[in-house]
Amino acid sequence: MQKRIILVFLTLILWKTGILGHELKSQSPLVIAQRGTSGYLPEHTLAARTPAHGLGAYFIEQDVILTKVNHPVVLHDLTLDATTNVNNLFPRRNHKNGLFYAIYFTFAELKKLSVRERGNRSGTESKYPRRFSGKSALFKIITLQEEIELIQGMNKSTGRIVGLLIELKDPEWHRQEGKDLSAVVMKLLERYGYKTAKDGVYV
Repeated sequence: MQKRIILVFLTLILWKTGILGHELKSQSPLVIAQRGTSGYLPEHTLAARTPAHGLGAYFIEQDVILTKVNHPVVLHDLTLDATTNVNNLFPRRNHKNGLFYAIYFTFAELKKLSVRERGNRSGTESKYPRRFSGKSALFKIITLQEEIELIQGMNKSTGRIVGLLIELKDPEWHRQEGKDLSAVVMKLLERYGYKTAKDGVYV
């Protein structure tokens, strides 16, 4: 497998399936933007979403976890260490295992963080050295609501329907923390008109 990936897409092969009004021929690829265009820009940021829509993805993937007060946010990890500057802004808010868990922060606190390319905890080394190297404060953690509104807005302005592919990150761990991740996400999706697969959503 090629290690240098410019645009990270997960390609699935569907068999005679109609998705979002597109009748796909047998063995046609369904392009899903995994974490947005994370080969170009830091993963799961709004900035990484817009190119994914424009480049022709059928679905854009969201990994979803909850904050301290049950805001569903889009993050691949339960922890903040690998993709944000949390260690600099909240150095004493780590768990006893040394890691910083998003579930122990409010969304207002998470909004103060800057999102960076995936790397080590200190931010001095990137996991993918040939990817985006800037350290812009413009990249922020986003809520699932913000992402839905962006995608629906672009669907309207482009006339092209792109769906949501949502991964609930470790629901059992959330339940151990006293939170029902599934219920929170399903309630939000219903509010935005996503009730069945025909509405362009898979969870």
